[in-house]
Amino acid sequence: MELGPLLLGAVLAYESDEGRVAVRLSEVEAYRGVGEDPGSHAFRGKTRRNAVMFGEAAHLYAYFTYGMHTCLNIVAGHPGTSAGVLLRGGTIVDGIELARVRGAGAPDRDLARGPARLAVAMGVALSAGGSDLLAPPFSLEVAAEPVPFEQGPRTGISGPGGGAAFPWRFWIPGDPGVSPYRRHARSHD
Repeated sequence: MELGPLLLGAVLAYESDEGRVAVRLSEVEAYRGVGEDPGSHAFRGKTRRNAVMFGEAAHLYAYFTYGMHTCLNIVAGHPGTSAGVLLRGGTIVDGIELARVRGAGAPDRDLARGPARLAVAMGVALSAGGSDLLAPPFSLEVAAEPVPFEQGPRTGISGPGGGAAFPWRFWIPGDPGVSPYRRHARSHD
């Protein structure tokens, strides 16, 4: 949980063959591991899909969701344990022209607003999973000073792992890169 707020204001960059895009993070969600967090992909243990979450911190855990979107997470635990921080939203601070092409006409404010859009804008594919985010073609620069933030329930999770009992979504208030909160229809908030 500690890493989530510290990533707010951080700049994550990715240099693809097409060029560099950098995003200033404005919204994240934290996830704990085995047996601790029913909303986590690692809740039931290590699998081929989530193995990266059990590795080195500051590596990329990428996963495919809804059969069409890649979402990006930063591994936040120690090797052998599992924790991660989902990158939910941000603002493009470098490479806006390339992000616009990838965003297929979306307004600038929406290019990295939401986890799937963020991955598309940056050009990070599912195959990048496991990459060290502190080494090329990535870079991650944490803000020099912690930024003011708010926190609340994670987006779109119902039942165990969702609702007010899991206030592990962190965001910069008023930042245009923050996605709209979507309470799951079956959430008990």
